[in-house]
Amino acid sequence: GNKTFLGTQVRPGIIAVDPKVIPLGSKVYIEYPDGHGVYAVAEDTGGAIKGNRIDIAKWSVGEAEKFGIQHVKVYIVSSPNKADLKV
Repeated sequence: GNKTFLGTQVRPGIIAVDPKVIPLGSKVYIEYPDGHGVYAVAEDTGGAIKGNRIDIAKWSVGEAEKFGIQHVKVYIVSSPNKADLKV
């Protein structure tokens, strides 16, 4: 679907995570192999997203296929308190 686990719209800047590794609602910094990075928010989960794996939302399937699978470093910038999550 076009909605994340948290009920927001799927869009670039959103990632799917294993909430046992990265809490939902966390703001993260993703560092790519070439050294550049982007900020994203963990708003989604997925059946194939287990452990140290994330899925980075893209605007289109073609863009996602071009991006492919990359090994990145993910840093949690901020994480919500569980009591603040209305899930």
